[in-house]
Amino acid sequence: MKTALTLLIALSGLTVAAQAQDIKGDAARGAKINASCIGCHGIPGYQSSFPEVHRVPMISGQNDKYIIGALNAYKRGERKHGTMRAIASSLSEQDIADLAAYYAADGGPAGSAGAATPPPEVAALLTKGACASCHGADFNKPIDGSYPKIAGQYPDYLYSALKSYKIEGSNQVGRGNAIMSAQVKQFSNKELKMLANYLGSLPSDMRTVAQSRFR
Repeated sequence: MKTALTLLIALSGLTVAAQAQDIKGDAARGAKINASCIGCHGIPGYQSSFPEVHRVPMISGQNDKYIIGALNAYKRGERKHGTMRAIASSLSEQDIADLAAYYAADGGPAGSAGAATPPPEVAALLTKGACASCHGADFNKPIDGSYPKIAGQYPDYLYSALKSYKIEGSNQVGRGNAIMSAQVKQFSNKELKMLANYLGSLPSDMRTVAQSRFR
């Protein structure tokens, strides 16, 4: 019975994923319905105070498939963040696809400078975590759009996000992702900060686009 129930849940998830992939995002509509996003993501340097103080992530120029996956993870409660879950829960699948299309197209050109060679201790951590195997050799072009670009992302946000995969048993904070949880548990918080600082220093085509009402 348990096996049958597990299979049913898995098949249901596949059906939802297939339906989501059939929805085509409309970037123009996304630009019109992003009022709940720009209050944080449309202010350069804006900081979140939960679960700790850090700059909110840059999402302009991020992969649309990743944005869709992240919003659905907040919606399902796999990513625990009260504000983000409330916002994601208010969005339809079409809304999510449209917002993702808008932000994916709203980035800037990647920096012309090549990626800095990491210090030996950081290079060892990147190899240990096999980070490039998903996020790409330059961490700005992941092997699949469902993985995030992490090059040039705010280091304090990256550090907070990485630590969140270590958290278990909390109803308020943490992220449920088996692969990332297994990866980050190999590292101390000091090592995660080293990784975050290096990744945040790399050229990126992500940015925070100031909205006219906040300029």
